[in-house]
Amino acid sequence: QVQLVESGGGLVQAGGSLRLSCAASGRTFSTYAMGWFRQAPGKEREFVARIHWSGGFTYYAESVKGRFTISGDNAKNMVNLQMNSLKPEDTAVYYCAAGAGSRDVRSYDYWGQGTQVTVSS
Repeated sequence: QVQLVESGGGLVQAGGSLRLSCAASGRTFSTYAMGWFRQAPGKEREFVARIHWSGGFTYYAESVKGRFTISGDNAKNMVNLQMNSLKPEDTAVYYCAAGAGSRDVRSYDYWGQGTQVTVSS
């Protein structure tokens, strides 16, 4: 039983920053990785970033590399996504996920409810 709750979304102007947080809870919690995905209206849910707990390795989509930073604390069951230099193209609902860990949505077993990020021009 795992529950994920995202927070930190909002409305910002292009070039601004936001920090998303995801808190995981449950009677038992064991995953290889946690990641962030996003989905814009009419689009497929796409991979943004993930972190693997075993070695702390991080991976990013090319579209966000250099602008976004994922971090986490496995002991606290938390993961964050620092988003800088935001662009209108970043507008989407952002989802936190936990699972085996890859860029494929099917490799994640648990998902949060999502948090809206809107970047104005």
